[in-house]
Amino acid sequence: MVAENPEHSRRYIQRFRDLAAGGMDLGGEARMIDAMVGRGSRILDAGCGTGRVGGFLVDAGHDVVGVDLDPELIAVAREEHPKGEWIVGDLADLDVPGKFDAMVSAGNVMTFVAPGTRVEILRRLGAHLRPGGRLAVGFGADRGYDFDAFLADAAAAGLRPDLLLSTWDLRPFTPESDFLVALLTPTSST
Repeated sequence: MVAENPEHSRRYIQRFRDLAAGGMDLGGEARMIDAMVGRGSRILDAGCGTGRVGGFLVDAGHDVVGVDLDPELIAVAREEHPKGEWIVGDLADLDVPGKFDAMVSAGNVMTFVAPGTRVEILRRLGAHLRPGGRLAVGFGADRGYDFDAFLADAAAAGLRPDLLLSTWDLRPFTPESDFLVALLTPTSST
């Protein structure tokens, strides 16, 4: 995306600064993850961008590692949330040390990755979860990744849904939902 549109990162950064300045609530995803784990948990923010979600979780007292392919977005995360660990990296090659209590992939991340890497990304994320840990993935229906295809990819990656929601504020998922938040756990211990 950045190669096709070099201004994408700067526009993305400015967009969320403008939303925050306008009083928009940008912490819903992070509040949900925070409620899922105990204080001081280790959390991976997969596709962290500028650290919007992970930064909230760092401020809430968690040990956060964020990974994003875009160095410009990671630079902002490092500047604005220095207590987190922010890594430039491809989720398809994810190999960070240790395991995580929870993971979050918000902001339609899974719709931006190359379709041929989706199962591998989900497999790698699942392999980095501690026993009992969960991965929360959220994206919209209009993003070119059918919800059923995502759930089939998750199953192929060894993950099963614990809970399907239609929003980050815990509304139930229905066949008419235009957004999916899937809480996934490994089908077997990793």
